[in-house]
Amino acid sequence: MKGFLVLETGEVFQGLINSLLSHPISADFDRAGEVVFNTSHSGYEEVATDPSYFSQIVVMTAPMQGNYGADKNFWESRQLWIEGFICVQAQNTERDHQWRQRLAENKIHLLSEVDTRALVLRLRRSGTPWGAIVASSSPEEAVKKAQSLIQKKKTLEKDWVWLSSRRTAEVRQGQVAHGPRVAVLDFGVKENILRELVSRCSEIKIFPSRASVQEIQEYKPDGLMLTNGPGDPADVQVAPQTIKEFLGRLPVFGICMGHQVLCLALGAKTYKMKFGHRGANHPIRDELLKQIYVSSQNHGYAVDESTLPQDVKVTQRNLNDQTVAGIYSEKLNCLGIQYHPESHPGPHEATRLFDFYIDKMMKESVL
Repeated sequence: MKGFLVLETGEVFQGLINSLLSHPISADFDRAGEVVFNTSHSGYEEVATDPSYFSQIVVMTAPMQGNYGADKNFWESRQLWIEGFICVQAQNTERDHQWRQRLAENKIHLLSEVDTRALVLRLRRSGTPWGAIVASSSPEEAVKKAQSLIQKKKTLEKDWVWLSSRRTAEVRQGQVAHGPRVAVLDFGVKENILRELVSRCSEIKIFPSRASVQEIQEYKPDGLMLTNGPGDPADVQVAPQTIKEFLGRLPVFGICMGHQVLCLALGAKTYKMKFGHRGANHPIRDELLKQIYVSSQNHGYAVDESTLPQDVKVTQRNLNDQTVAGIYSEKLNCLGIQYHPESHPGPHEATRLFDFYIDKMMKESVL
């Protein structure tokens, strides 16, 4: 079937809509979202199940997708969060069409045979707009369908962190009997952040993003983790005020959205990037671990360095554009990382930052 990506700015990109006899296309497949691109060469399942992609249509720059099947063991959460998946080619053979099947089961359009080079150049040149993927017989009909979908999507609540956060707290046993207890604020957490903590802790408790100071205090944690999540950090409610209460009292570690909200709690400001960083090949200079490595990233906002307090140091930088990739305050015992040290998909070099959090920040807090 013919399918179209329609951008709110008027551009239309044609392709083929995934159509399976077992899951025929219906009107509720048509969806709108922010159109972003990801430069990872693998990891399509991890991308689609990462809550940070809530309300986004993802364009993959690597041409071949779905070429190693699908396996729920690689899921980063309980569901797929994307609004659409765009690529040049998607595996569709009798032997293996599992990824197409997975998207169809979840009523998510897969738009293939798209000129993704032209599309990504448009996104890099002019930024990431809202758009919609629709099945249609003509571009004119597609534009009409898309306009109403986009307008409806824009009425969504702005605190996307709350929309992707769990509503009740969850306790998980750790693998280290004498390890610390960590409270986790769920901003849209990836499973691999939780796995990294479980492998180093005696127990973790995962709280909703709007958990109160009292709820967290009653758990008596040794540290506070702020996770990744979707949307504009300036729209996150409750959490910045909650974090302020723990700064200087507990070691605090923020990842991606958690890093941005931590910086807001410190008094800094954030801004929307032109097209963001999404992929598994972003170079980082890390002054804490004293090394340069390649990282996995997924964010559309960044911290304004000029607004950071004097006692907060920029300790990591993205070497592509010199944006703030990490901050650390020895005085307040807090660490913020703009990329994903838990990787998946992506390199594993930055996982040592979890050790820095447990072995240095927590031990110094006890002393």
